[in-house]
Amino acid sequence: MGEEEKQEFAERLVAWQIRFGRHGLPWMTEDPYRRWLSEVMLQQTQVSVVVEYFERFLKVFPSVQALSAASEEDVMRLWAGLGYYSRARNLHACAKRVVAEHAGAFPRSVEQLERLPGIGRSTAGAIASFCFQIPAPILDGNVRRVFARLVCLPEPVDSAKAVKMLWAMAEECVSRREPGIYNQALMDLGAMVCTRSSPHCERCPVRSFCKAHEQGQTDRYPVPKVKKPLPLIERSMILYRVGDRVLLVHREGKGVWRGLWSLPEADEIPPNAQMVGEFSHRFTHYALHARVFSVPVGRRTAPEIPDGRWVSRQEMQTEAIPTPVRRFLLPLG
Repeated sequence: MGEEEKQEFAERLVAWQIRFGRHGLPWMTEDPYRRWLSEVMLQQTQVSVVVEYFERFLKVFPSVQALSAASEEDVMRLWAGLGYYSRARNLHACAKRVVAEHAGAFPRSVEQLERLPGIGRSTAGAIASFCFQIPAPILDGNVRRVFARLVCLPEPVDSAKAVKMLWAMAEECVSRREPGIYNQALMDLGAMVCTRSSPHCERCPVRSFCKAHEQGQTDRYPVPKVKKPLPLIERSMILYRVGDRVLLVHREGKGVWRGLWSLPEADEIPPNAQMVGEFSHRFTHYALHARVFSVPVGRRTAPEIPDGRWVSRQEMQTEAIPTPVRRFLLPLG
């Protein structure tokens, strides 16, 4: 696009967002804390799911100072169910850095924002543009899809070559006058109009710029990534139960559930164990299949029980327990 075309492209998007875009979401302010919190939560998660978590999180941690002073366990408890738990750990670490190194105020530059834990280039651009009106680009999943269709990108959007091309395009096209509204327009366009399947091209304000629309090939873009089969990991979990209470252990180490409370795992099944069920869960890089074995709790078995916490059925609703584990436990009664 030439300079005049880029300006027209940005102006059309800004005008469309003001009239047809999303408004009134609880994080749509110039408060960097709220914007940052929402951007982290919205990674890999739908808006409809995030709203409830966002408002609950904000009640408990109304400021970056409050979040910084919290324990990791309290943060993980509120995050439980959102998944991708490294986001919560980075969120907590970032809050501590903002308080310790920036006196509780988020830095205004993209470069400084990117140095904080869990803040990548796109999140930094979102905070800078929404809160400080800095013309910084964003490139989340929705924006990648929009740009891929605009130019009929021949590569999968997450390939190294494609990412470089898309960032260059994002840099060139970002509005210098209304960067926040422009970036919100791109997000909204991808979420509401330029959707994964059956895009609503008749409602798109920039369809005249779109090569995929011109060629009638919107269904071909973005080019799909070749999917590799996920490796399967088998686990055996032990259910110790007394009345309505179940023993949970605190997950340590580097696993995705680090910092959460889960059923203890065992390499060898105790001889007095009885299988009571199983569940599966897909993570980004692998699939988990867990078999759950119940072990009687009594005087003879007590010394073998690991250290942990006895949690009641009611407490399971609020404790930081992985969603698939909670789903398995709650119907047991």
